[in-house]
Amino acid sequence: MTPKTKMEKIINASYNNIGGIVVLKNGETRYENYYNECTATSTLHVFSVTKSIIAILIGIALDKGYIESINQNVLDFFPDYAVKRGEKTIQNVTLKDMLTMTAPYKYKTEPYTDYFASNDWVHSALDYLGGKGIIGEFRYAPLIGPDILSGILVKTTGQSVLDFATENLFEPLAIHVAGNVVFRNKEEQLAWYKEKKVSGWVADPKGVNTAGWGLTLTAMDMAKIGQLYLNGGKWQDKQIVSAKWIEESAKAHSHWGKMSYGYLWWIIDEKESTYAAMGDGGNIVYINAKKELIVSIASLYVPNAKDRIKLIKEYIEPVFEIVR
Repeated sequence: MTPKTKMEKIINASYNNIGGIVVLKNGETRYENYYNECTATSTLHVFSVTKSIIAILIGIALDKGYIESINQNVLDFFPDYAVKRGEKTIQNVTLKDMLTMTAPYKYKTEPYTDYFASNDWVHSALDYLGGKGIIGEFRYAPLIGPDILSGILVKTTGQSVLDFATENLFEPLAIHVAGNVVFRNKEEQLAWYKEKKVSGWVADPKGVNTAGWGLTLTAMDMAKIGQLYLNGGKWQDKQIVSAKWIEESAKAHSHWGKMSYGYLWWIIDEKESTYAAMGDGGNIVYINAKKELIVSIASLYVPNAKDRIKLIKEYIEPVFEIVR
């Protein structure tokens, strides 16, 4: 059995929620395959891969001078936000704390019901920021919290997150995101998670796009994002985001057990120059800078999806790592 045959057998047997896989090696497409009635044009909800896209947009906003520094306090961007009496921690949280998941929150488990009942998810996220936690300790915020970054982008650029992304990231990479998706109730949101054909970017009732989840992309769109990072932020001779920002994003700034975190990117192995954007359900953009290898996997949502890093390192990388 060849390594490629073994890879495909494992995928079909044990990773049966995958919608599409793209492998780029040395900037060229070496493998592209689709499953579960998905095609090259299928856009799937990539969950927390959205965070890594937001990281790129923050970098672009810095490059363009919309944001002065990631060391600015979060509340600098929200001068009208009224801090509750006795609250001190929130006043010291910086943009960098948000990017490295080292900002504290007041909740133990995410209060989804109250959050989604709000008409302003950015304001709601600010209400949950701070508390008695310690700034600098890793605290992964899956959904409630990252929207503050969307609020910062809107405040500083004067554009919606989707418009800013379209102009400065998506259009140059020939990525199409259809428009805003706004849910009228919980049932619509849960149904959207399960649908095979979804498109757009989720937004709150005020039209502010989500930062922690909610973006839809094709498997090739995801691979392009990986290639952009591998190229040091350059795409077809145009610098989309600075090489310095790429370097900082892919560097370990915080740690959670054996895992490390950059700027909204997971650092798999800093010595081996491997890192990834990872989303629930098994969505991933995996970058191996040393081997010039990108693996993107777009997946249909299932809870507790099998580990994609294991799949990539044990079964996908060995097929392509020696190919030139």
